[in-house]
Amino acid sequence: MWRISVDTLARSRFVVSPLAETLACVKTLERGTAAHPGERAWLDAHLPAYRARLAAEPVTALVIKSALGRRWNADYLMPTPPGMGDLTFQEELERVRETPPEAVRAHLLMALERPLPVPLRRRHDLAERTADLLEWVWTVTVLPDWPRRRRVFEADAVARAVRLGRGGWADVLDDLRPGTRWLGDGRLRINVHDYPPRDISGAQLFFVPVTARTGWVTWEEPDRYALIYPCAGPLAGTERPPVPEALGALLGPARAGVLVLLGSPMSTTQLVALTGQGLGSVGRHLKVLLDARLVLRRRSGRSVLYYRTAAGDALVEAQEGEPSGARDAFR
Repeated sequence: MWRISVDTLARSRFVVSPLAETLACVKTLERGTAAHPGERAWLDAHLPAYRARLAAEPVTALVIKSALGRRWNADYLMPTPPGMGDLTFQEELERVRETPPEAVRAHLLMALERPLPVPLRRRHDLAERTADLLEWVWTVTVLPDWPRRRRVFEADAVARAVRLGRGGWADVLDDLRPGTRWLGDGRLRINVHDYPPRDISGAQLFFVPVTARTGWVTWEEPDRYALIYPCAGPLAGTERPPVPEALGALLGPARAGVLVLLGSPMSTTQLVALTGQGLGSVGRHLKVLLDARLVLRRRSGRSVLYYRTAAGDALVEAQEGEPSGARDAFR
């Protein structure tokens, strides 16, 4: 459990980390199972090459397996964000690559919770091997899709900011990752392990989203703490949710389709791609919905994201919840 002051919460922020996303992808590749269809397609595309690379480098395979312990990651895998603007992948990776050999071995011991495997005990290139693998995973499996992943992170941050305004920190933090729960009175349970509370009042606190269904914590005492969590909008494909018939009749099918999609924050580019409508048409629909206070917009990073208001949610949910044939019963 972390004890957090009001000031720490107020100064906390969401941070995009290419390295965290890459490490989450390594975890998915090591696990070899998918949480949703989009992840299944990604695994089918990249898992064979990943396994072939590790088969050709057994020491690297062993150090990665050791670093991803049963309860803890080896700390050197994911340095805590430094508190400045978002770092590039290469800037983050350099911090991994520069980890001293004795620190790598100490971190591996903590993650393994048992003695190091013999092949790792006297090697001085474990950080370099780890960084090389992370760079390969980033270049081959993450970078080609990075703009879309970044939009997902930005949408998640906006969605949580909206929830913070509506329901407070409990609404934002309770479902960040399994085991995490806001207990009130400045107490955040970060997992279910039985360890003494840690007071992080006055430190910087970062929330770092990843698209994989995984999460972990990292810190550099006493100044910086980070909670990496699975974001609400994974790369699960581009299936469009159905538009309720009554909502389509009320707003028009095209405008209703935009409103339904905005259950998750989206940019105009995403809406154009998902609806198949032109940019001008999507813009006109958004203006009408904004004027009617059914949606709002918020800047996040490089994007302007649109999302439903409480009134927009109520309108969509009312139409979705109407039982089949309800209207006929009153004719």
